[in-house]
Formats: sequence, C-alpha cells, structure tokens
Amino acid sequence: MSYLFKTRSEATQLKPASPEEQQQKIEDVRQLLGDLPTEMPSFLSDGTIRRFLWTKSWSTEQAAKALKEAVKWRRQFKPEKICWEDLPGIENEARRAYIPDYLDKNGHTVFVVMTSLKSFTSTKERIKQLVYNLENMAMDSEDAQEENVIWMCNFRGWTLSSTPLWETRESLHIIQNYYPGLIRTAILSNPPKIFESFWKMVKHIIEPTLQEKLKFVYSDNSESQRIMADMFDMDKLESAFGGRNTASLDIIKYAERMRRRDQLRGASKKNINDNISSPNQE
Repeated sequence: MSYLFKTRSEATQLKPASPEEQQQKIEDVRQLLGDLPTEMPSFLSDGTIRRFLWTKSWSTEQAAKALKEAVKWRRQFKPEKICWEDLPGIENEARRAYIPDYLDKNGHTVFVVMTSLKSFTSTKERIKQLVYNLENMAMDSEDAQEENVIWMCNFRGWTLSSTPLWETRESLHIIQNYYPGLIRTAILSNPPKIFESFWKMVKHIIEPTLQEKLKFVYSDNSESQRIMADMFDMDKLESAFGGRNTASLDIIKYAERMRRRDQLRGASKKNINDNISSPNQE
C-alpha cells in the first residue's frame, strides 16, 4: 500500500474572480433562483452561493442548478431544524465525530472523525448527525473566501464493518452535492492494510476535486509528521493524529457548546418552541 504514503497535491485552484465579479455572479445566481432566496434566505446566503460557484468553476447556470437540487433535498430533510437533543445516543456518537475547540494554524475549522470507535445508533441516525455537523461547519464558513474545513479521519483499528459502504456512499453524496466547497483538506490518518480494498471501491465515487484534497498520513512517517506540524499546534492536536493532546473529549462542555451553536443557528428547542408559540413573529 505504498501509494498511500504519497500526500496528494493541493487541490487545483479555480481561477479567482475579483470581489466585484464574485458579487455580480452571486447576484446573477440569485436571479436564476427566482423566489427560492425568499423561501430559504438563511441557506441561500452570499456565502452558500459563493461556495456552489467555486465548485462549478463560477458557472452561474451550473451553480443555480445545483442549488435548486439542494433546496429540494433541504425541504425534505430539514437540516436547519436538527439540534443536539435530536441526536440519539449523541454522548457516545459525538466522540466518534466532533468539531474540536481549536482551529488549524491558518484559522480553518477542524472536524475530527474516529472511525474505529463503535457506534450504537443506526446508519440513518449517523447520517443525521453528519448533516448536523455539516450545518455547523457551513455556519462557520459563511464569511470564508475559500474552502474552510480540515476534515480529519483516524483509521487506526478500522475494519470493514466500521464504515458500511452504503453509509459511505450516502455521506459522500450529501457532502459533494449539498455542502460543496466546505472541505479544504481531508486527512486520512493511519489506514490499515485492509483499507486498500475499501478505498478501491469508494475512490470512483469521490469527485476529482475532492480526491485532490486528500492526504494520507502515518504516525511513523517523517513526512507525515512534518505535514501535521505545519498545519496544527501539536499541543492541541489529538494524539491519534500525532499531536500531544491526550485528553478525551469533555462531552459535558461539548454539549454546552453545541447547544449554544444551535441557538445561533436558530435550531435549538427553545427557539423552535418560541416560534411555535408566536406564529406571527418575523
């Protein structure tokens, strides 16, 4: 599996537009969307439209088409309403996938996935949790002028049963079609030998632009260690990724932080109840 030791090149950068050109394209897309921005003003923000334009090489027609598909999905899934209390077994599941309280050295949001930790919920509920996290990362990326998320997966101890193929396919579909332009770099840490066969199955469903953002790193590889040290404060980075932080996730503090974020997103139970009791509230 020596090919995995090679870190991939940085994602091919799309030709940047000037701020004025970007804003004009955003307005052009908004015109193509008709009444949809009125229906979903929070989702169809400048930040969201900009992200879809990035991934469509600044084609307004393609971005508008992709956004319309995302709107259809959001009408059914209602991701903006998911809050911490909606996620069964979240105390355990959050340890498998969470947004830590540190950023990388360039100020990008970090998302951590511990694939080998056993899940006690269904695939459907894990997809729901993924969407919940994606909504939070999208909120963090609202004002970003480039991809803003460093996605880190620890594969030490991973087996084929850790990540069912259907779940992987569905997760990639949601990330690539409904939350494009979020991931700046995806770090796959310490994949075992058995991961090679799984990788061959899923590689073809990963879009080329996302494949270019993948970095395979190994704890016992000096080049991998250099990559991680260049990107992160090693005192904050989890030991699973070669950092010096051996503390486990404090689930009580994490729950408090996520509930505060739910309020900012307008997705907390309190906000929802307030809206129900005040139907005429703007």
